[in-house]
Amino acid sequence: MLDQFLSGAIVMGFAVAALLFLSYWRRTGQSLFLTFSASFFLLAVNYTWLALTNIPVEERSPLFLIRLLAFSLIIVAIVQSNTKRGR
Repeated sequence: MLDQFLSGAIVMGFAVAALLFLSYWRRTGQSLFLTFSASFFLLAVNYTWLALTNIPVEERSPLFLIRLLAFSLIIVAIVQSNTKRGR
């Protein structure tokens, strides 16, 4: 029961971060914030999926792929943001 509660708190944190970055994107129009918002939304979906299902540890490969996609998006957004500033 405690695991599900903590997973819900983690999902809520990711969802709030996604909404905050979405509001920053609306204010500034920078694609960095939109990408961060999408990444945190993917992480929220990932942890929601993990909390609602009892997938054994050995079969969690799709969950790791979602996390990989989210973190890859963050890295690409940061690199693109830094290369745009240099020009």
